[in-house]
Amino acid sequence: MYAVARLYLDNFPHLKAYWPMLGRYNAQMTLSFGVNDIDGTIDDTTKIYSMAGSEEQTPTMTTGQLVALIKQVHRKPVERDTLYNVLKDYSQETVAEEGGFSSN
Repeated sequence: MYAVARLYLDNFPHLKAYWPMLGRYNAQMTLSFGVNDIDGTIDDTTKIYSMAGSEEQTPTMTTGQLVALIKQVHRKPVERDTLYNVLKDYSQETVAEEGGFSSN
């Protein structure tokens, strides 16, 4: 569906996948089919997805886990604001054992 959406919505600069609803693997896979934004913001309203049978029953992921998920498919992890201005570029950072980041 995301690949078809990218074809028909080619004038949309950003196509978002909401990983808590899709699951980590499927959201990661969408990055290869036209998605260029994985939404990672979670709050208490997300519980409705797990109650509705979403693949992701415990939708929590640290920033380091989200960065690793994106890097595994050779994409550039960048944190952006609502208007897609760059807040932080994680492409040159490695995830440390403790879950923090360190610059290369």
